[in-house]
Formats: sequence, structure tokens, C-alpha cells
Amino acid sequence: MQEKPLLYVDVDGVISLWGFDPDTRPPGAFAAVDGIPHFLSHEAGAHLLDLAGAFDLVWCTGWEEKANEHLVPVLGLGAPLPFLSFDAHRGPGHTTPGHWKLGALDAHAGERALAWIDDAFNEACFAWADARRAPTLLVETVPAVGLVASHAERLRAWASALV
Repeated sequence: MQEKPLLYVDVDGVISLWGFDPDTRPPGAFAAVDGIPHFLSHEAGAHLLDLAGAFDLVWCTGWEEKANEHLVPVLGLGAPLPFLSFDAHRGPGHTTPGHWKLGALDAHAGERALAWIDDAFNEACFAWADARRAPTLLVETVPAVGLVASHAERLRAWASALV
């Protein structure tokens, strides 16, 4: 049996939205996270629950373990997700230059197929994805909108094509 691909999920700009017009904000609600207000998408939780059927979900965010503490109950995810820790993959000896998350992604994913949803990719991310031997998909969100149905559909179609 083939393993499901990994889906690495960023928070800021994917689930915690910003930059929207306050008069036309997307569906969601404000929540305090360590005393900082975050506007959390109502859509994101349902999409992540649906995507969990096709992917193994992993937090890929500077929130690290705090994503489980603050988001799992609000999004209705039911159970904590694994999360990447970035400190061990920064500084001297860091083998994947160009973006602060790439070293941790490399170490965690190994040769598994992966998709990564984030609002802050750079050229190094796309070069890294193109160079991976395993299938890799980067899905970029707009921070004022976050994870929406079209992203979820694209991710499901990609995962289905791997079988």
C-alpha cells in the first residue's frame, strides 16, 4: 500500500488571514492567540478535514506546536497534527538555502510525495520543488483569502493523480 502524500500547511495567510478590506472580509472570526488577534478562516477547517482523506497533514508554520493548541479545536480538526520544528535547520550547516522552511521540509519529507500550501513562496521554494525526486506541489494562497475550495480541489486532484 502506497503512503498518502504529505500536505504541509502554513497558518499565516492560509488559515489566519490578513490584508483584507474590513468592510468585505471573508467568512471567519477573530481569535486571540497569545494575546495577538488573528482572523481565522471559517473555510479552512472544512477543507483541511476533507484533505485529510487524501493526505497526511503536517503543520509547516512558525507557530510550530502552538498551531495544535490554538487551531485544532477552533478548526474542528479533532486531533493534533505533527508539526515541523525549524530551529535545528537554520544557521551554519543548513543544507537547503533560500527559504527558512526548506531544511525542515527536506528532513521531514525525505522521499515522500508532498504538497505545501503557503502564502510566502520565493524562487528558492520553486527551484527546490522542481529539483525533488518525489512528486512535489506548491500551492500559493493570497493572505486576504487563504485556503479556499479551488486550492482544495487542486490538491485532491493532484493526490488522486499519484495513485
